[in-house]
Amino acid sequence: MEESPMWEPDAWASSGGWPAPREARTGPSLSSVLNELPSAATLRYRGPGVLPWGAVEEEEDGQRSIQSLAEATQKELQEPGPSRELPWPMQARRAHRQSLARNQVAQGSGSRAAHWTLLLRRSKEKVREGLRSMQPWEWTLKRTGGQFGAGTKSYFSLLRFLLLLNVLASVLTACMILLPTWLEGAPPGPPAPNASSPCGSYSPGSQGLVAFSTELFNLLSGEGFLEWSPLFYGFYPPRSHLAITYLCCTFAVCLLYLLLTLHRSVSGLKQTLLAESGAVTSYSHRVFSAWDFGLSGKVHVRLRQRNILFELQVELEEAAVRRQAAVRTLGQQARVWSVRVLLNMAVVALLGAALYGVYWATGATAKLQEMRHIQGTPLLKLVVEYLPSIFISGVNFVLPPVFKLIAPLEGYTRSRQIVFILLRTMFLRLVSLPVLLSSLWYQITCGGDADAEECKTCGYNYRELPCWETRLGQEMYKLLLFDLLTGLAVTLLIQFPRKLLCGLCPGALGRFAGTLEFQVPDEVLGLLYAQTVVWVGSFFCPLLPLLNTAKFLLLFYLKKITLFSTCSPASRNFRASTVNFFFPLVLLLGLASSTVPVLYSIFLIPPSKLCGPFRGQSSIWAEIPESICKLPQTAQEFLFFLGTQAFAVPLLLISSILMVYTVALANSYGRLISELKRQIETEAQNKVFLAQRAVALSSANRAL
Repeated sequence: MEESPMWEPDAWASSGGWPAPREARTGPSLSSVLNELPSAATLRYRGPGVLPWGAVEEEEDGQRSIQSLAEATQKELQEPGPSRELPWPMQARRAHRQSLARNQVAQGSGSRAAHWTLLLRRSKEKVREGLRSMQPWEWTLKRTGGQFGAGTKSYFSLLRFLLLLNVLASVLTACMILLPTWLEGAPPGPPAPNASSPCGSYSPGSQGLVAFSTELFNLLSGEGFLEWSPLFYGFYPPRSHLAITYLCCTFAVCLLYLLLTLHRSVSGLKQTLLAESGAVTSYSHRVFSAWDFGLSGKVHVRLRQRNILFELQVELEEAAVRRQAAVRTLGQQARVWSVRVLLNMAVVALLGAALYGVYWATGATAKLQEMRHIQGTPLLKLVVEYLPSIFISGVNFVLPPVFKLIAPLEGYTRSRQIVFILLRTMFLRLVSLPVLLSSLWYQITCGGDADAEECKTCGYNYRELPCWETRLGQEMYKLLLFDLLTGLAVTLLIQFPRKLLCGLCPGALGRFAGTLEFQVPDEVLGLLYAQTVVWVGSFFCPLLPLLNTAKFLLLFYLKKITLFSTCSPASRNFRASTVNFFFPLVLLLGLASSTVPVLYSIFLIPPSKLCGPFRGQSSIWAEIPESICKLPQTAQEFLFFLGTQAFAVPLLLISSILMVYTVALANSYGRLISELKRQIETEAQNKVFLAQRAVALSSANRAL
């Protein structure tokens, strides 16, 4: 077997062993002109051993090119960079690295600093790769991306991210709420049934023996034994230190959510900007630069091939849509925009009807619960309690397919269709929660009438809602539980039987059942909706992030089994870079919308007088100023200074100056990039022109 030639950079740089050129022709030729073009300077980046233009054809031009190439290479070798950054073949890089190692050994102690710097950099890379390999379900994500495309992979990546958020929130809640509750002594039991106060009585839990069916209904509704448990707000005793840690835990968890989601959004924004700019999504990148030569094994190679195939399909589909949009006439443009306006008006009407239905269902629940025959039937009582959750889930089940049918009629690309579907459906899901809460707040605050008989004594409707915080927590608990139960029912009762029917009946019935496709927008919206419910309810139900962690863990394996056993690759794909930025952006929108009801409850509604750590206070936030007043005088002055205009105005001015500077710097960089792009286009045009003139002169010389 022949041995592969050994690359010696030094010998390569000084050798003149180019093949002998042919006899020179009279007059300039194409090769001589190309040697003088700016592109000839990039020959050395093709690696050692690459002949310059015209080296075989003309002796004079060949010798000149060889000499310039050798000088450039010798200069590169005298000032070497890292081996991996040299644009050489792999064997040349390896030989160069070995040569550098020999030189460093010969130099002795003078290169120890560089040696240790190199070792530190390699150690950081190995640690980073090790942490990346330790991420849970990494192989599942790779397999999903290879078989079903990057869009489906982005769903499981988002699910893993949300699972991490809930785990961290659960740890913070356990350290800041659960531990202080028991470290200061065992929490007291529920109030006595005959205990009374100016704000009425509150007797959670069931007395005496309880039937199994009643316990099951209590588990589903959050009442009975669960109502006075660490799961809900009302369980925690009125201790000053616990009240402070309870409130601080809420703000710390919210800040953690914000920082991690912002970090993910920024990383996704970089990918989106590169993708939309055309620098990464060009076909040349997919064909020449997308392959990973470090892959080993047929499975990994096949997965990478499928990934590139899906990416090319997305590019071709979106390029076809853009070409159709570019050749539209003015009349066609007017018709397209008219259709879009009409479809958006229909979407607004559907959203308005759905939100009014949520408001009606919440109000009807309070009226139905007062009926005696419903109170005497546990099953009917459970259905009535779940009426808002059932209506919200029904609306979320019916309207997204309608939005999915509307999106292709608007004439957008596949990625933009996904964005519009997500926006409309997420708006529906996000706004349905405030509508539900506003209906409950209407009951809590007696319609905003503080002089009403029910609210005059305690500031809230203590007769119907003696512990209104626990009631809000129960509503969020039921929404989370009902969402999980509907997901299990759809998977087990619809998707799996449909797949079996499609496989067992190859005829018309099987074709009618069709093959299942994993609907990424619907699944992602389900995740974002569930996480928003947790953000809204975590203040009133502190263990809700822990329940959501278990739910997402179950959901991951359920969706994985469903994907690989019942689903086929999507017939139409979309660019993952867009959704990798848009998913966290919608998540930020959900976080912002969830903070509004929580802050409203903290600052404006008086806390319950019979339950919770803030009982006896005029507002939940009032505990913070009282705690500050107990601090030393210096700490009090500093904290109160942070809330004055003397601190806020300079902070606003400094922030504005930094923002203006950042925007100006970004604009200057943008102008510089645009200028460089124009220069590249001009150079390309110059090269084409020179090449054409050179060909014409060469043809004329041959004719002579």
